[in-house]
Amino acid sequence: MNEAWLVTGSGGLLGQDVMTGLREAGETAKGFDHKGLDITDAHAVRDALAKHRPAIVINCAAFAAPDKAETDEEGALRINGEGTRNLADACAEFQAHLIHISTDYVFSGDDSGGAAVPFAEDAPTCPVNAYGRTKVAGERAVFACLPRTGYVFRTAWLFGAGRANFVRTMIRLEREKDHVDVVADQCGQPTWTMDAAGQLLRLGRAALGGQAPAGAYHGSAGGQASWYELAQEVFRLLGADPQRVRPSTGAAFGRPAPRPAYSVLGHARWHTVGIEPIRHWRAGLEAAFPSLLKAEEPAQPI
Repeated sequence: MNEAWLVTGSGGLLGQDVMTGLREAGETAKGFDHKGLDITDAHAVRDALAKHRPAIVINCAAFAAPDKAETDEEGALRINGEGTRNLADACAEFQAHLIHISTDYVFSGDDSGGAAVPFAEDAPTCPVNAYGRTKVAGERAVFACLPRTGYVFRTAWLFGAGRANFVRTMIRLEREKDHVDVVADQCGQPTWTMDAAGQLLRLGRAALGGQAPAGAYHGSAGGQASWYELAQEVFRLLGADPQRVRPSTGAAFGRPAPRPAYSVLGHARWHTVGIEPIRHWRAGLEAAFPSLLKAEEPAQPI
């Protein structure tokens, strides 16, 4: 059985929209959620690739909870590091390309020495938390096992209709609370999962066509914002007063995993392969909003 695309983690926030995007584009794709394929099982991974013989694999499977990773780094490493290596090894054996989803959290977030310069694709990784360290391990596995056919797609601050996320939470809290306190001292790039899925499709096609060299690509939205600014924009789109969102600090929330203060990603490499970067985050949020509202509709009484 030959499938052009194989997607791991297809039941997750990004994985769902990757599958939707591939099918809408007319691609043949096989998706595995975490129950269908445990990427930490090397034999199962090899069997899946042997059966489906994909031309390209998109790895959306991940331990994606930074706070939980602080207390279970070994568990996070099993999935984000060792699981990714299993996929890379199998892709090498069956001559498949691999696009591995990574994160802005692989960078230190020190705002490039105060200059607030986006991190380039080749900037040195230096994560500040356990989650970032385990994602770096996955990146290194891809680069080591697949020097010519391995791709790392770093994205950031994902939102979409498929699962709970910050934007959906803000939509719900606008109904429930008079005011919402939101972190204002962390800056990144809110990215709609459907925009990321479209960029993955373009990168995959370019990779298979020999037009995109292996390596790291930054699949985050254009522009930048703090969580506070993102929440204000959500309230504005809801027709609510953005002043109901109040700025706070990351320290005030006391979360176990430290977050990068500045993790904005640069997009220069897309232009070298003839692909436009993802649009501005505000445009993506506005396009996504109808589906986000529908996902957060209050349950109707029986």
